[in-house]
Amino acid sequence: MPPKSTTKHIAIAGNIGSGKTTLTGMLAKHYKWEPHFEDIEHNPYLVDFYEDMPRWSFNLQIYFLNHRIKNLTDIRNGKDTVIQDRTVYEDAYIFAPNLFDMGLMTKRDFENYSSFFEHLKPLIKAPDLLIYLKASLPTLVDQIQKRGREYEENIRLDYLKRLNGFYNKWIDKYDDGPLLVIDVDNCNFADKEEDLADVVRKIDAQLHGLFSRKS
Repeated sequence: MPPKSTTKHIAIAGNIGSGKTTLTGMLAKHYKWEPHFEDIEHNPYLVDFYEDMPRWSFNLQIYFLNHRIKNLTDIRNGKDTVIQDRTVYEDAYIFAPNLFDMGLMTKRDFENYSSFFEHLKPLIKAPDLLIYLKASLPTLVDQIQKRGREYEENIRLDYLKRLNGFYNKWIDKYDDGPLLVIDVDNCNFADKEEDLADVVRKIDAQLHGLFSRKS
């Protein structure tokens, strides 16, 4: 049985290295959904940010917010079902607060960004299904090293650890729509067909309303 025809927007959330891009591509192929990946290649701030986080943190977060709001508008106005790599909520509830707490974003910039997001939030429609890829720090580090992106070489372990804390806090309180949590430590969907098949079964169940909101 195919997913409901009313499904327009599936979003995948998760820390750096959790496998969002990989799973986005796999599910897009399986369901014939349109994938929306993060445009890392054309991001004008990402490399500068990893080299000097305090200087570029606000610029990067505003760029992401602008980019994701545009994507959400395109999704809702389009005809195809879209699966999205990362969400607008992660910028507001994970990355910006973490940068502020670590002293990598000034109080003035953080308050400006947070106020801007809160004014935009009423215009944002939650995804029809949010898939959260939950992963431990060793799993994240292993997967980041395997993909070998040069600009990620300087990511600090304490930065990833703090992000994980913000992610878990956000997901524990998430009530904007259906949510499916995948334990990446025990689900190697990238290399094992049976693990990917299990993820697909869980998604089918969520989209057909057979299970409860959290799984």
